[in-house]
Amino acid sequence: MPPIDRNIYSVSELTQKIKSLLEENYPFIWINGEISNFRVPSSGHFYFTLKDDAAQISAVMFRGQNKRLEFLPEDGMSVTGYGRISVYAPRGAYQIILEYLEPSGIGALQAAFEQLKTKLADEGLFDEIHKKPLPFLPRNVCLITSPTGAVVHDIIRVMHRRFPNMPIEIIPVNVQGDLAVDDILAAIWLLNSRKDADIAILARGGGSLEDLWPFNSEKMARAIFASEIPVVSAVGHETDYTIADFVADLRAPTPSAAAELVVPLKTDLVSRASHLNRQLVSGFSGFLGYQHRYIRQLTDRLVHPKRRLDDLKLRLDDYCERLYGAFHRKVGRQKERLEWRTDRLYTNSPRILIQSRRNQLVQLTERLSAAAESYIYTRALTLKAFNGKLHALSPAAVLDRGYSISRRLSDQTIIRDASAIKIGENLEVILSKGKLTCRVEGKQENAQEDF
Repeated sequence: MPPIDRNIYSVSELTQKIKSLLEENYPFIWINGEISNFRVPSSGHFYFTLKDDAAQISAVMFRGQNKRLEFLPEDGMSVTGYGRISVYAPRGAYQIILEYLEPSGIGALQAAFEQLKTKLADEGLFDEIHKKPLPFLPRNVCLITSPTGAVVHDIIRVMHRRFPNMPIEIIPVNVQGDLAVDDILAAIWLLNSRKDADIAILARGGGSLEDLWPFNSEKMARAIFASEIPVVSAVGHETDYTIADFVADLRAPTPSAAAELVVPLKTDLVSRASHLNRQLVSGFSGFLGYQHRYIRQLTDRLVHPKRRLDDLKLRLDDYCERLYGAFHRKVGRQKERLEWRTDRLYTNSPRILIQSRRNQLVQLTERLSAAAESYIYTRALTLKAFNGKLHALSPAAVLDRGYSISRRLSDQTIIRDASAIKIGENLEVILSKGKLTCRVEGKQENAQEDF
């Protein structure tokens, strides 16, 4: 049985007591876990879950705190955070409100560096195809660095040693601290707006990751990428790498090495120029000697003008004689052809042709008349023979030989069989001369012929 004296709490009272208990006993704590279900609503707050192998807790980081983070949390990232325990009464759930967050096992700056490096690499800002070539011999070198550090003196000393009269311009900037990014961006903008430098060296000495952090700015990386003037990055020592190193047109391991990469050795150039000059003089002298020998050969081959004119006169006379002979032969051939064509024309005179055709016409007329008379005579004989045969086969000729034709008087049907006639039927008998109307008094079928 439960005790008789009962102290009954409402849900709100119990939740409030639990909230007070947790917040008083755990005001601020450090916590470590793995992020899951990370989300950022329109409010800009971070909501996620921190979990380990056995449990999980809801976590929130408000916008005012997460804006100071140097990296972006993501699912699966192991982090260490600092915050206070709180209870959200409407859902009866406890959560931790974080004030600070960093990746476990790696610093926040290093995580931000890796994230930005991956992002810019995916966009292609580090690709070699976008790297601008450095000028062989720049007319003006611009140094973007701190004017008070040892770096600027090292670069100037190396440049003057390699090329004593090389023009150098220094754009002073902060290379550390909150103002460094804006100073360097302004220097790159000024350099590209004036366009009076052939190359720029962005330099500073070594330091910690925090000291070099301005050179890992995304704004600076995009400004270097967009620069029309080639930029050489000489930040830190040889083992130090920044985002500026990856996006620059050339990365120098040290500031002094940058000076050696940008400016050639003047003594080498002078030596090379002297060598080329000697080659040029030698080559030009050889060319002049060859041209001199060539002119001499042409001079030896040159003929005196008077002798040349005499040769041309002889050649002209020869050409005239050959032309006259060719013309004479041409006229003779044309004359012979004209005479031949005249004879042919006379032979084919229209009068002769008309007379010949007239004689042929007379002969053909006579032959046509004889052929026509023969044809008519032959056809007359044939017609007479056909007429005799036709007369012999006509019914009138049969009647002339004593035969007659009998037909029924009523329908004029010719009678060929006695069985087709009835006794007493009237017939018409056609003779060679005249007709007879008869009445059948008797008939005999199948009678033998007796004539």
